[in-house]
Amino acid sequence: MPTPIQHPAGYVPGRAMSYADPAGNSVTVSADTPMPVTMTAAAPAPVTGTTSANLMAGPFLPTPGRAVTLALSGNWSGSARLLRSIDGGTTRLPVTLAGAPWGEYTQNCCEAVWEETEDAATLYLDIALISGTLMYRIA
Repeated sequence: MPTPIQHPAGYVPGRAMSYADPAGNSVTVSADTPMPVTMTAAAPAPVTGTTSANLMAGPFLPTPGRAVTLALSGNWSGSARLLRSIDGGTTRLPVTLAGAPWGEYTQNCCEAVWEETEDAATLYLDIALISGTLMYRIA
């Protein structure tokens, strides 16, 4: 039921939610122009572990459009290389940047290493240890 306007005012100040369109103009939220929001999927389960031997860790199922962070720690010698697959892991290719190796590590790190663009992609960590123990986390 609407609320009647009381005298002496004779008007009701309007209030509405609005947002800026790409041109910077104010757009009032309505059924025809809803808030421009994007639903975000929950973060996938990280791949974590500890190894003292060679290991293929994964698969990690990245969320398209979100950064993937790799953390390596421990007292170890060897290499860890990020691999990507778009066929369920049958083919795993090293990630590259402008044709050069990318995501290859020989020491501890904690950094964003990739941002996925495809829904079907999976990531793996190819660990080749010479000695020591490596703790890893892909998230």
